[in-house]
Amino acid sequence: PRSAREKMAEGGEGVKVAEIKDLTRIERIGAHSHIRGLGLDDALEARKVSQGMVGQVNARKAAGVILQMIRDGQIAGRAVLLAGQPGTGKTAIAMGMAKALGEETPFAMMAGSEIFSMEMSKTEALTQAFRKAIGVKIKEETEIIEGEVVEIEIDRPATSGAAPKMGKLTLKTTEMETVYDLGQKMIESLDKEKVSAGDVITIDKVSGRITKLGRSFARSRDYDAMGAQTKFVQCPEGELQKRKEVVHVVTLHEIDVINSRTQGFLALFAGDTGEIRPEVREQIDTKVAEWREEGKADIVPGVLFIDEVHMLDIECFTYLNRALESSLAPIVIFATNRGICEIKGTDMSAPHGVPVDLLDRLVIIRTLPYAAEEMVKILAVRAAVEGLRVDEESLARLGEIGDAT
Repeated sequence: PRSAREKMAEGGEGVKVAEIKDLTRIERIGAHSHIRGLGLDDALEARKVSQGMVGQVNARKAAGVILQMIRDGQIAGRAVLLAGQPGTGKTAIAMGMAKALGEETPFAMMAGSEIFSMEMSKTEALTQAFRKAIGVKIKEETEIIEGEVVEIEIDRPATSGAAPKMGKLTLKTTEMETVYDLGQKMIESLDKEKVSAGDVITIDKVSGRITKLGRSFARSRDYDAMGAQTKFVQCPEGELQKRKEVVHVVTLHEIDVINSRTQGFLALFAGDTGEIRPEVREQIDTKVAEWREEGKADIVPGVLFIDEVHMLDIECFTYLNRALESSLAPIVIFATNRGICEIKGTDMSAPHGVPVDLLDRLVIIRTLPYAAEEMVKILAVRAAVEGLRVDEESLARLGEIGDAT
């Protein structure tokens, strides 16, 4: 039998038309992608089911108190230790704390055992993890043109490649209307963004980048130009040309990598960052301090979550003691499921495998095993996130299995 490709290559009436299927957007769903915060009310009391969090009422309340201290700047030089059995929501609480601090808050996550399998020294691995959890909010002013598209006229040549495309773009706000001449690049950008009359757009005057903000409310009855994802916005007010402050958040680690080598930007995507020289970091810290003084940048302390902290050795703990005192320290959250065990690199035992001098700096939050009904609620939340239909009988059975294991 001939292949489908051979049949299609023959031409004529025997050609089979390949079926074209619609592509659906696939979003990755992680184990904690349903968590949007700690689920606390204004009095820092934990709601039973809120923002993806279920149960662990006391642990969530304690995490909320620590968050308030972080916001008030009253927890410098300290860290948090989440201690509890496996599967009691330690990672979920750490994730909830990061989300509650804000969407732009950097959240870096690592396991204690990772440090020993990296092709770099232990202290370098920890330094990189620390700097991944510290954001720099850089502010810059840019001139933009913002308005509602009234009309786009494009003069296309009769023959291809004859004369460059020219056109006119009419933009308006609530107070004024202006016609702009368009060159070939701007026409290509408008085509690429699929801009049509009735769209509200911004044009960056420096780079020429076009951003579509949505459709004007005045066009909300144009049903033919609408889809399920259509976003409606108000027609801009005031003048067409405006000065706008643009804010970018990058981590200190990203700045380190980009400045440490010629192909640093590519190294960020490849993940092959290697060891970064201390001189590079010192220069970057000095520059960031200058930006802060000039009001160009702000430091955003993020959250560094280190799971399996009992896997770290005495050298790592000594480094952490010093790093927590730094003025550029993120909020560090440790997690462990061990009781009294040996501190790696020594013959001494200590609670959670953490040296006593570091334990003194930690605020310890205990997590307790989930009850069967709480497990059912967690499963129901997860099923909703993943778009699964699970009946109550199945959820109850899964809850029983989870409670017994």
